[in-house]
Amino acid sequence: MRRIAVLAAALILAAAQGAQAQPQHGLAMHGDLKYGPSFKHFDYVNPAAPKGGTVRLSALGTFDNLNPYVLKGTAAAGISLTFETLMEPSSDEAFSMYGLIAESAEMPADRSWVVFHLRPIARWHDGTPIEPADVIFSLETLKSKGHPFYRAYYKDVTKVEQTGPRSVRFSFAPGVNRELPLIIGNGLPILPRKYFEGRDFEQTTLEPIPASGPYRVAAVDPGRAISYVRVPDYWGRELPVNVGRHNFEEMRYEYYRDSNVAIEALKARQYDFRQENQAKTWATAYDIDQVKDGRMVKEEIRHEIPTGMQAFAFNLRRDKFKDRRVRQALGYAFDFEWTNKNLFFGQYARTRSFFSNSELASSGLPSKEELALLEPYRDKLPPEVFTKEYAPPLTDGSGNNREQLREARRLLEEAGWRVKDGKLAGPKGEPMTIEFLIAEQAFERIIAPVKQNLERLGIEATIRIVDTAQFQRRSDT
Repeated sequence: MRRIAVLAAALILAAAQGAQAQPQHGLAMHGDLKYGPSFKHFDYVNPAAPKGGTVRLSALGTFDNLNPYVLKGTAAAGISLTFETLMEPSSDEAFSMYGLIAESAEMPADRSWVVFHLRPIARWHDGTPIEPADVIFSLETLKSKGHPFYRAYYKDVTKVEQTGPRSVRFSFAPGVNRELPLIIGNGLPILPRKYFEGRDFEQTTLEPIPASGPYRVAAVDPGRAISYVRVPDYWGRELPVNVGRHNFEEMRYEYYRDSNVAIEALKARQYDFRQENQAKTWATAYDIDQVKDGRMVKEEIRHEIPTGMQAFAFNLRRDKFKDRRVRQALGYAFDFEWTNKNLFFGQYARTRSFFSNSELASSGLPSKEELALLEPYRDKLPPEVFTKEYAPPLTDGSGNNREQLREARRLLEEAGWRVKDGKLAGPKGEPMTIEFLIAEQAFERIIAPVKQNLERLGIEATIRIVDTAQFQRRSDT
């Protein structure tokens, strides 16, 4: 009886574990997937969309690299069209993705690992099959030789191994990040292992990499233009995640020195579509005959996509910015209300969350559930996290922001910075200097009033305009 009981318990345990890790057609961060195993296409596509034609787009600056996964160089616009990941996210549900190179995935309830089962039909552009060895190579290469971002992105992946003819298992550090299966699913570009044999992955290249995506590089004019054409025998064209998508026969990117030049090129019909992100340009640059007579369509489209941020980012590798009070004080030098009225034509709303314009944006005081997450770190967090709803500094928009600058001065003094002979100096007498690094001249007028306010605080501020390649290098290092 005891043997039978032990055997029964073992079988029950095995069955329970198996139930937790059955192959699924997709992965979701929370709850169930919207689309079932037999879905034909995403709801937001037209499955009968016509194929063909060319779309011409614009990019700023220059490029010198067709490998977007390394630190060196500036990658060409649109190059991601040629690469693929194991899974494809859905645009009408949050944190959900479905099989692309992988036909299915399985993971236990604790998400301590995930196994991806590759599609037998998955192919590189040269017709050779995508194999588990390519997936393993991709992770190991990006962690060891890719952009430093990937080292941090995958740092909690403790092991990757082939577990079957077409299966790869990723194991994760315990109790760290429940999103890791999704990060691997859609955040790991799959690279052709054999192509990189005998090649230096870390070097820039203008030789197209034979990847597996719906497009391949057709022509390269280094630094000036690049075009992609649809792969006629693309292996994944009939997958549910691809039906109704990738409809243009050719996609071409033309490069321009800056946004002003790019706008004039649009007016001259040198390319077809522009997404405008500057309020002044939106308000003033398109009052032209082409818009009035319908040859050019100017349209504002409402959406619920998180807006991200357009902001000043502090370089925390500089000691002077490591004190939170210093960063907070410098924030008071930005008079958003005056800037919005005088420079942005009143079209902007202040960013109050990294997830603004979405249901994920923070609001009010922490909820009961949020407090449960915050409490263990109460002694490491600012007290106001628990007592005040976040709100950025507010002015009356008149340009007279003396009250805000007084608060900035108070915070700086509290952090050990004091004005001496008209200059703000730190505890060791070092002057406070700030360099604003930008890649577009259009931002200079936005920074100018901030610079003026900083100078009123005794801070020496400068604006440096560099090209996109220099901007990327300096941001990375």
